Amino acid sequence: MAKKIYFAGSIRGGRVDAELYNRIITYIQRTDIVLTEHVGKSNLSLTEQGRERDARIYDQDTAWLRESDLLIGECTCPSLGVGYELAYAECHGIPCHIFYDRTKTQLSAMLTGNPYFHIHPYDHESDIYPQLDQILHQ
Repeated sequence: MAKKIYFAGSIRGGRVDAELYNRIITYIQRTDIVLTEHVGKSNLSLTEQGRERDARIYDQDTAWLRESDLLIGECTCPSLGVGYELAYAECHGIPCHIFYDRTKTQLSAMLTGNPYFHIHPYDHESDIYPQLDQILHQ
């Protein structure tokens, strides 16, 4: 049965990795459902939408988190929103897998020091996909 995946990646924190997000999402969608496929789109609005609109985004994203079987995050580009999503997922018992390019960044100790999170550093994008296969077929 297909898993429901919450893919987390930076939106307002920076879109430098949007194309990578899209490739990862497309890869996951071969076998599973990505609830947040919009994260891979290049035309997302990066600005605040006003309190009411942002509240709707929050409500939708937290509903998707509660519905998900697991969270897969690409955290090379730091993002307050992704950090919040990770903490929210942890509080709701949703397994979390964090990918990051160790040649470009270091993760916060709040992530690497937390044994709840499964951390997957990589040197090349091609390293991601075999790890995703293992995660998705558990």
